[in-house]
Amino acid sequence: MSDDVRTLIIEVPEGRVAFTPLFGTQDVHRKLLERRLKVRLSARDDRLSIQGPPDKVEFARRVVNELLGVVRAGSPLFLRDIEQSLTLMETDGQVQLADLRSKTFLMTHDRRAITPKTPNQRTYLEAMRANDLVFAVGPAGTGKTYLAMASAVNALRERQVERIVLTRPAVEAGERLGFLPGTLTEKVNPYLQPLYDALFDMLGIDQAGRMIEAGAIEVAPLAFMRGRTLNRAFVILDEAQNTTRDQMKMFLTRLGHDSKAVVTGDVTQVDLPPERESGLAHAFRVLADIEGIGQVKLRAVDIVRHPLVQAIVKAYDRDEAREEGREPEPDQ
Repeated sequence: MSDDVRTLIIEVPEGRVAFTPLFGTQDVHRKLLERRLKVRLSARDDRLSIQGPPDKVEFARRVVNELLGVVRAGSPLFLRDIEQSLTLMETDGQVQLADLRSKTFLMTHDRRAITPKTPNQRTYLEAMRANDLVFAVGPAGTGKTYLAMASAVNALRERQVERIVLTRPAVEAGERLGFLPGTLTEKVNPYLQPLYDALFDMLGIDQAGRMIEAGAIEVAPLAFMRGRTLNRAFVILDEAQNTTRDQMKMFLTRLGHDSKAVVTGDVTQVDLPPERESGLAHAFRVLADIEGIGQVKLRAVDIVRHPLVQAIVKAYDRDEAREEGREPEPDQ
């Protein structure tokens, strides 16, 4: 550290009860915080010391206080939470982490709390509560499908709907689907597996299996939606960037009485032929002003997977912006 060093002391009445989750097992959280914040952290009794350059110390103080607020609220802290919180606070200096994670949206089968990790994720959850149709676009790892599934499971548990319908286009297979080995179910299941994964994570394999057998949960390729009317259902169309305009219109007009629909996708990852416009991009544009339809844009800062995923998405965004001669979109 340079000669211009400041030491700041934070009083923490909870002492070790708070320091243990803050610093993490074998101090893994502390080491990450020190590396990212470029300060030195130490704790003794009920005092936490932050030492480093004055500008770094002030930002570190805000980060530590926000993380202590999360601990005091009873929320667990994992290494990925520390990474996410640092990136979020670097982008949004006004974010309040404890407030963001204070309300449990859903408990999974193994008693894990599902809460929004970013302001945009909270906006997404609120949009699904307030609207019968929501479009959510954003890069991989931002929780588009997972939070939509959480909203669907919550609606089913509260008897707002009678069933959940999950669907994706199997565009990767194209006309070759019939040449794949196995039954029709075996052919389409690989394209639907991410939906099963999210479902099993929330309900557990046994309960999800029973609900699928009972018809309370249906997982099917998009082509199976044609000609149907979906009443009292929570419908999720995933990977919607790979729908055509006609397929999107077909899907949206399936919505029946007392139903909700969430359409998710990443408009930068379209697998359609270049001459065909993505149905998601088209719908996002032409339906923007209709009351009762919510639109949410999730960005790289909302990615909650491995920290490298954020860096990868940002690098691709910068490269595409450079090739197109434009400024990269902001992270907020």
